[in-house]
Amino acid sequence: MTVDTYKRSGLDEETYALVRLASLVAMDAAPISYLVNLGAADELGVPMEKIQGTLVAIAPVVGSARTVSAASKIARAFGLAAAAMDEEWAKKPATSGRR
Repeated sequence: MTVDTYKRSGLDEETYALVRLASLVAMDAAPISYLVNLGAADELGVPMEKIQGTLVAIAPVVGSARTVSAASKIARAFGLAAAAMDEEWAKKPATSGRR
């Protein structure tokens, strides 16, 4: 179902990423879903202001409670990513530049 959805959507990459974010909010997605999709948006160079703007734009439709829940899950996703990076860094041998 997701094979070639970007190409078939007819949307530009930035709009596609923002629509996916809006969809995640609407379905009350798990933090890992935000992490994956926001990572992709970051790689595409989607500005944080447009991500925030998307959340503001959909709030009246999905409701403020769902939007606040999404913001909390986004923050949690970034916390999970930071913890994973810290753990990975801790596993590196001291000879790899780690002090």
